Amino acid sequence: METSGIVRRQTAERVRDTLARLVAERDVWVSTAHPDHGPHQVPLWFLWDGRAVWMCTSATSATARNIRTEPRVRLALADTFDVVLLQGEAECFPDHEIPASAAEAFAGKFVWDPRAEKDSFLYVRVVPRTVRAWRGEPELRGRVVMRDGVWLE
Repeated sequence: METSGIVRRQTAERVRDTLARLVAERDVWVSTAHPDHGPHQVPLWFLWDGRAVWMCTSATSATARNIRTEPRVRLALADTFDVVLLQGEAECFPDHEIPASAAEAFAGKFVWDPRAEKDSFLYVRVVPRTVRAWRGEPELRGRVVMRDGVWLE
């Protein structure tokens, strides 16, 4: 791994950078697990509402089935150099039960409203309990920027 030129960021800067990416980015990798079938990982569109990640998937998908069985999930933004990992428990909302503000924000960001589709969709909300963020080896130490749902400074 090339680490020359990396300036180690302080925790507050990592938190600011992480929050900016959560607002700006579109895709997140979602890792779930089923006790019999093991791990499952898919990319989904996501919305950050300032406190939680909102995603949407088919109500019959493996992701939906896994979350109903085991709600603990891990989320990862796509960049493997500027790593952001979130961990928390998923809460499911059928498309007819999602809070209107979340559904409207999701539809506004993606110009697609799953509630208008013929098939049923499940909205998934994850309030992170732990967030890790680092850029290269110099930032591995101190990579936890949220612990027990509280952003660190």
